[in-house]
Amino acid sequence: MFGGAKAPEEHFPYELTDAEWRAKLTPEQYRVLRGHGTERPGSCALNYEKRAGTFSCIGCGQPLFISGKKFESGTGWPSFDQPLADAVGTTEDRKFGMVRTEVHCANCGGHLGHVFPDGPPPTGLRYCINGVAMDFAPA
Repeated sequence: MFGGAKAPEEHFPYELTDAEWRAKLTPEQYRVLRGHGTERPGSCALNYEKRAGTFSCIGCGQPLFISGKKFESGTGWPSFDQPLADAVGTTEDRKFGMVRTEVHCANCGGHLGHVFPDGPPPTGLRYCINGVAMDFAPA
C-alpha cells in the first residue's frame, strides 16, 4: 500500500447513518462513495476540468487534491500524482481477482478510487479517482 489511514469500516471524524448518506448523495454518488463502485470512464465532467482550484470529497467537503497535481492519464477518470497531506487513506482491495490499492477520504471513509504505481515523476503514482466522488472549487 502507498501509506494510509483507517480502513473504510473503521470510524472517521465525519460519519452519517446510511439513511443520511442516501438523503445527501445522488444514487450514483452513493453507489460509488458508499458502495465502492466505479463510474463509467469519461462520464464525469471533472475528468476534463483544467482550471486552477481544489477537488474535494462530495460526501464531506474534505479537500483532497489541487489542480496542479492533476494530469491527463488517458484512462477516462481524473488522475492526480499526489493528494493533499492527510486527505486520503488507502486499503488493500482484492475484489475481481486482483490486488489493488483503494483510496478513501480520510475524513468520511468514502471510496474515491484507486492508486497505481504508474504515474508521472516525481511521485510515480496515479491516483485514479471517480469524478462523481468529488466536487471542484475554482481558485
